[in-house]
Amino acid sequence: MVAITLRKLTASLLTALSTALGRGPGRLSAKPTKQTPMTTDQSANLAKATFGTGCFWCTEALYESLDGVIGAVSGYEGGHKANPTYKEVCTGTTGHAECVEVTYDPAKITYQELLEAFFRSHDPTSLNRQGEDVGTQYRSVIFYHNDEQKELAETAKVELDKSGAYDRPIVTEISPAETFYEAEAYHQSYFANNPNQGYCAFVIAPKVDKFKKVFKEKLKRENAY
Repeated sequence: MVAITLRKLTASLLTALSTALGRGPGRLSAKPTKQTPMTTDQSANLAKATFGTGCFWCTEALYESLDGVIGAVSGYEGGHKANPTYKEVCTGTTGHAECVEVTYDPAKITYQELLEAFFRSHDPTSLNRQGEDVGTQYRSVIFYHNDEQKELAETAKVELDKSGAYDRPIVTEISPAETFYEAEAYHQSYFANNPNQGYCAFVIAPKVDKFKKVFKEKLKRENAY
């Protein structure tokens, strides 16, 4: 994979994201981190977002750390086979992407902020690959759930390309959300349950640490440090 320059994390990227997502330049605004029990009224106002940034173990761990994210479920979407297994998806022949379906409270975290986390947590210019994970199942993808999400995602992609924040064009797929297949139980909360496993310790942990530094004002209280 051709390395992205450090401009990815510089002001040019932040400015481009802020422009694309309808905010002025600067950091994400801080919001209360106090967690309260979910009521029936609250659950009725929750929304879903689905993202693929490579291995879903990592994607899930990153989104789970954000305040306002109620839950993140690892699974498969975008393919042609019903009820695929992990073994089948790993062959790259089912058309599915490893992704995470995020349930979030729009009153605490916006879709724009979730998009910002998406673009800043992986390489959106790498086609069908993230690091050593290679194949269409590891593609960069946004599955939108409504027209507003589609417009925001497409605008962010165009503006980021225009900004010159990356040396190569963004190849993120933007497709309508269809059937999401929840992955096998052992994949859920994989990083949290297996922190000492080799891939978790040497690949996911450094990404999580970096993510938490970038989004420190948006972390759940238990994930802040």
